[in-house]
Amino acid sequence: MPTTERRPILLDFEKPLAELEARISQIRELADENEVDVSAQIHQLESRAIQLRQEIFTSLTPAQRLQVARHPRRPSTLDYVQAISDEWIELHGDRRSGKDDPALVTGVARFKGRPVVMLGHQKGRDTKDNVARNFGMASPSGYRKAMRIMEHANRFSMPILTFIDTPGAWAGVEAEQMGQGEAIAYNLREMFRLDVPIICTVIGEGGSGGALGIGVGERLLMFEHSVYTVASPEACAAILWKDASRSAQAAEALKITALDLKNLGILDQLLPEPVGGAHSDPLKAAEILKTAILQNLEELLTMTAEERQELRYQKFRKIGVFAE
Repeated sequence: MPTTERRPILLDFEKPLAELEARISQIRELADENEVDVSAQIHQLESRAIQLRQEIFTSLTPAQRLQVARHPRRPSTLDYVQAISDEWIELHGDRRSGKDDPALVTGVARFKGRPVVMLGHQKGRDTKDNVARNFGMASPSGYRKAMRIMEHANRFSMPILTFIDTPGAWAGVEAEQMGQGEAIAYNLREMFRLDVPIICTVIGEGGSGGALGIGVGERLLMFEHSVYTVASPEACAAILWKDASRSAQAAEALKITALDLKNLGILDQLLPEPVGGAHSDPLKAAEILKTAILQNLEELLTMTAEERQELRYQKFRKIGVFAE
């Protein structure tokens, strides 16, 4: 891997931390060159760096959490699939259009010895890969592929695990011509009737109907710095105020964070992330996800199909209900 790819990608609010860490490295190098023992000072600065990182990531604004959710190094669906499954076989094609959408990956896996189906949005790691995967924005063939695999899971009594990470469904003219709205609506209806357990996890950005197209389940999990929203803050600001630069204000109003959704009763479980975000320690984030999925799956498997369907139905009936 080229050295340039290994350089850390800093978000604007991380700059004070980066400056402190650079200072620690500089002091360590100077001490080594001059053979001076400054271990006590370095230890003190390292402690301060840890404290500063915790302070930064425990007080992020909704707009800053959105930046973390969109971080280019944030673990993707395929990263988590490889980390938490014992085996994984990717399946392709919707068996209707003759196409395979790389923005939505599906497959059969073995999770803690149990056969399951895993599927989710897949973004790219660089510009070329992002273009190939359409930045995680799935087409109708992607949602139809997902439904085909979920039908397969239902037929063979395999639990379904979905991973949501998209700014929204592809909104191009061709997508509309191929029936984007119908494909997502069909998935929404059909996922409610499936007999097997369905656990959905927002691992990054959950945007609009594109997220809901694989987001109907008994359990909705969400990483601490992920977001889930009816529209992107930029789009919301452009619609309401004709000014996309007011996206931070829109992010605050939309209640897009995991904590907001937990308080609103939409989210079932908030998953803590390693300090610095999931991209700072992907393996630890994967272990957190694996433990949470296993706990929820064991609980859902004790229920009957009818109980799971009713739980799914009541969950979505309650969304949007409020009392002043």
